This record gives sequence, C-alpha cells and structure tokens, in this order.
Amino acid sequence: MKTKLQKAKSLVGMTLAVIATVSTLSAQADLEQIKSRGYMTVATEDDYAPYNFVVNGKPEGFHNELLTDLKAFAKQKGFDVRQEILPWTGLLASVSSGQYDVAFTGAIVTDDRLRVFDFAPPFATAQHYFVKLKRDDNITQDIKSLCGKAVGVQGGSSFEARLPELVKMLKDAGCDIGQVVKYQTYPEAYADLANGRVEYVINSLIGVNDLIKARGNLFEKGFPVTAGGFNAWPVPKNNPQVLQFYTEFMDTVRQNGRLAALQKQWFGESFSDLPTGPITNVDQFHKLAGIQ
Repeated sequence: MKTKLQKAKSLVGMTLAVIATVSTLSAQADLEQIKSRGYMTVATEDDYAPYNFVVNGKPEGFHNELLTDLKAFAKQKGFDVRQEILPWTGLLASVSSGQYDVAFTGAIVTDDRLRVFDFAPPFATAQHYFVKLKRDDNITQDIKSLCGKAVGVQGGSSFEARLPELVKMLKDAGCDIGQVVKYQTYPEAYADLANGRVEYVINSLIGVNDLIKARGNLFEKGFPVTAGGFNAWPVPKNNPQVLQFYTEFMDTVRQNGRLAALQKQWFGESFSDLPTGPITNVDQFHKLAGIQ
C-alpha cells in the first residue's frame, strides 16, 4: 500500500505529465501571433504577497507595479498586455496549455518546471532560509543547532524537492534531520512554529523577508539551507520570440534602475548578481544556482 507521501508524489508526477502533454499538443502563440492578435495575455495572482495582492480592494505588489512598465514596453513593440487573475493552483497549467502567454507571478525555477517551461531572466533570488522564533536561543547560526529538530515545510513546494540539500548539510555536520512536518500553506506552518509544534520553518528568501517585515517581533531569519535559486517568469517551451521579448524587457528595467528599486521596495533588498539571460534547462539551472 502506498504511503500518503508516495501518493502525493505520484499525483504530482501525473499532473506534470499531463501539463507536459497538453503543452506539447497545443499551439503556442509566439510573438508574431501575439502581434497579429494585438495583445499578450499574462496570468497573475491576487493573493500572493509581496508579488500580487489586494489591500482594501486595491491591487498592490511587485508585479502589480512592474505590469505598468511591461505594458509600456509592449506598446513600443506594437501590442497590448492583458492581465488575467487566476488562483495559483491552476495558473501554471493554464499557461502551459497555451490559454495564456506567460505566468507573470512569483514562480520559482525547478527541475520539474523546466521540463515544461523556459524561464525569463530571474527577477529575484529564491534561495531557501529557515525561520525560527526570536526567543528561541537553542537555534543559532551554527548548522548543528538544527540537528534533530522538527522542521515545517510546505508540501509540494519548491523546497520539498531540495530537502536533500539540508539533509546533506546536517549529515556533514555529523547529525540527522529531525521530523519533517508538511503543511498546505505557510500561514499554517508559521502558526505551528509560534505554538512550538515545530522548531523552525523553511521558505524562500522573499517569503522569509516578507514574514519578518510583518512579524519581526516574533520571528527571526536564519541562514541559507540550500544552494542558490531563482524567481522568474515561466514561458511555455518553443516560444523563443516571447522569451526574447522578456529578456529585452528585463534588460530595460535592469538598466534604468526600475528593477532594483522595486526589489528594494517589495522584497527588502535588491539583487545585483542575478543571471541576465533566460534559464532553459536543468544543467544550466544547476550550474547558475551552484547546486551540486
């Protein structure tokens, strides 16, 4: 009989296979088709701070602001940009099927996603850090302080696939990882951290910075527990012109300072050492991120 984890992994595998099949069978719209129809569709969320979210009925966030720049850039190329708001659960599948042209959201580059998508040049780092209670003196800046302690992670997240990196770090320090508790959402994980049910939680840097910004009186940021990683916009495979369009857009907002300003405003820091070209395969991704 399969365990819950085996069933979950099986379901994820089948979902990715369906996405890849649909992506292969569907006719993707490269830039000439987009210009012919007169507009590009970008799929975003509205409940994913600090990327896209709503405050008192008003859209906020990094992507909400950068969308203004994207629309102006596209206008120079002769077409409009139309935003479509979707829940995260169906967003990448909708883009991979060709229903929308690009996922303009805080997606993290992963090995599995690179089977289906190419990624535009990254707009932020997605290295993973741990978070602990501020009052917990048992966890320090020494990796050994994490030995045997219960850790909270989001099930199916980009970090879950990279959990072996932390396992190896702890093995190299002479100990084992503690109980791994999986959650559907990060708010649930943070609630258990606050209540002492887990001793630390792992999230990508942007998520950690956003948490500390809101609840720095209770939580404290730790050190990295993976090699590097990247946030970038997924473009379905076999759309080289669209990928080039986003590469040129990133060049523009990087050079005029707009990207760094929005990174600082919404992510708490700017990232000057990100790759400046697209990420299109696993080997390239591992080399850029320093994944062994």
